[in-house]
Amino acid sequence: MAPLAGYTDAPYRRSMRRHGCRYAFTEMVDAAALVYARERTKLMLLRGEGEDFLGVQLLGGDPELLKGGIDVLNEYDFEVLDFNLGCPVPKVTKKFAGAELGRHVDEALACFSLFPGRSKFPLTAKIRILSEDDPAPTIALARGLEELGAQAITIHGRIKKVIYSGPVFYDMIAEVVKSVRIPVIGNGGIMVHSDAEQMLKKTGCHAVMAARGAMGNPWIFDGTAPTVAELCEEMKIHIREMIALYGEDSAMHMARKMVHDYFRGRGFSGVFRSAASHLSTEQDLLEMLSRAPEAHPGGLEALCGRGGNGGQSL
Repeated sequence: MAPLAGYTDAPYRRSMRRHGCRYAFTEMVDAAALVYARERTKLMLLRGEGEDFLGVQLLGGDPELLKGGIDVLNEYDFEVLDFNLGCPVPKVTKKFAGAELGRHVDEALACFSLFPGRSKFPLTAKIRILSEDDPAPTIALARGLEELGAQAITIHGRIKKVIYSGPVFYDMIAEVVKSVRIPVIGNGGIMVHSDAEQMLKKTGCHAVMAARGAMGNPWIFDGTAPTVAELCEEMKIHIREMIALYGEDSAMHMARKMVHDYFRGRGFSGVFRSAASHLSTEQDLLEMLSRAPEAHPGGLEALCGRGGNGGQSL
């Protein structure tokens, strides 16, 4: 499971793990936030009970802030520290971080060179392909990261400017797989379980990372499709765990987008789904869930879409 800002907290990860995900990350965390707003990052870095593998991903482009962020993370317990060189959203790239930093190979490698010897954790990096038709720049970045000590690399198969739209360039990922000795994790366009199987087949990568396709869809990991009853039960457990962690007011405000994600693409009407935008209490959620069977064309036991493709877990 990819590190997603505003999503992959402990309750979110528990939901994914209930359906076969073992390897997961905290939310992406900004080096500046670690240095200047440590209290705000505590819950983001919280390790849940029973998490036998938990990684953390650091974002930033300022060398001094990156060093400070690494020092803070050293106070915690993680299996791996990942460096984000792939986030394409404007609020990140305008600070010369994420995918924008990744486009400048020398500067990206200079920043990553700060990690070995300073971090107590094994190191990985997440990047994007740098060209849709020439593998050389991406290979140069991947090999440079490998030489500096990265033990694995995750590659999103789209360039920065398209963000999350358009085709995934499997051939570019495949060229990197052949050019480095460390494991390569394929990423991009994994919306259902069969997309992961296609990524493995077309690139030869060693594993697959799900991101947006797992939003409201933890079943992507076990390749099944939930019934309406199973969908509602998972949602209830997930959001009750959020309430226990954050308190009802904060949790329900955060949970609105989660509820939208769970119901999206599963045959529920827009009118029904819009109620998620007004949830304020746990009781509001329970009332909405009680109406779900009659709101779905197939009723309580109908199979819902998104992810039911069979096969092995990711």
